Amino acid sequence: MDRRKLGEELLALLGDLVALPSTYPPGDTSRISAYCRDFLSALGYRVDLIARTKGTDNVVARLGSGTPSLVFNAHSDTVGVGERGWNTDPFKAVLKGGRVYGLGAANCKASMAVHLWLAREISRAGKPRGEVVFTFVGDEENLGPDGMAYLREQGTVKPTTLIVAAPTLNRLVLEERGVMWVRATTRGKAAHAGAPHTGDSAILRMHAVIAALQRGFVARRSKTGQQSTVSIGRIRGGENINVVPDLCTIEVDRRLLPDESFDAAFAEMKSLLAGAEVELLTGTPGFSAPESGAGVKAFSASIQALTGRPAERLNVVGASDGRYFAQDGIEILVTGPGDGADSHIPNEFVELDQLVDAALIHRGAIERLIF
Repeated sequence: MDRRKLGEELLALLGDLVALPSTYPPGDTSRISAYCRDFLSALGYRVDLIARTKGTDNVVARLGSGTPSLVFNAHSDTVGVGERGWNTDPFKAVLKGGRVYGLGAANCKASMAVHLWLAREISRAGKPRGEVVFTFVGDEENLGPDGMAYLREQGTVKPTTLIVAAPTLNRLVLEERGVMWVRATTRGKAAHAGAPHTGDSAILRMHAVIAALQRGFVARRSKTGQQSTVSIGRIRGGENINVVPDLCTIEVDRRLLPDESFDAAFAEMKSLLAGAEVELLTGTPGFSAPESGAGVKAFSASIQALTGRPAERLNVVGASDGRYFAQDGIEILVTGPGDGADSHIPNEFVELDQLVDAALIHRGAIERLIF
């Protein structure tokens, strides 16, 4: 395929998507979801708009039926423009020096453009083996329950292979660490600060709990270089300077290796936070895709064919919407154009050549998987 022509097609699609604001807050994806619905319906896909919360619309588009069920996922919401200085209109895709600038250009509207283009290519190729499903979801930037988590909860999609979009420089993410958020609370007795000995400081109690957590947590490392971590992200305590505090809370982020048991890790956290009340806020285990999986083999072969080099693997610090399917026994992989370091920043951009490569890689993988 002519790369120049393909670049023009992808740039036009990306331009349409960037021009449709879908920022969080407020996280309203209704306009961009309507665009995707109309685009995919015109190609012959069976399309549903699904929402638990008004304004957080999720697109599910199907072609074919049965197995394998190949599900593509990209989130349509973006971070806000904020107070950051932009050199271009953030809601206009601007090509300059081989880079396409615009809010969400890297995360994750470039991948949306690739998926829409791929959906068109598949519709032109004829009936696939099994079904192919494209999902464009909201509530990702909020780490909320109304996007891909909701589709999983409702059983709307049941993939055998799930391909999640993220800015990975077209490298393959085959495993992700699990995420666990917990809240720990210590309680004391309020008193006048002029006579602190008559009270019991919840903050001092929490100080001891934090010290024990730091002493007791032992980081583990996997063979692929992933590391388990613990981080205290928030602390609250006290009402006024002249009052001995009777309540203190911390919120802790724990990242799990893909082979760690979620329940065992939570039990460990409760032990490490002894002396505090411990509450699980949210979390999902990690996942790992085998090298022998159909999707991994197809994408690896397609990357090799395009670049002449073996597909690169990437370990990431964040977590994708693939985590909601971590316990389903399916193959999950993450890939897409753009660099994660270039997202959530002023003058966000994606390299047009990467966008073209991503489209060709995805098409090559599809040809190996369902045709």
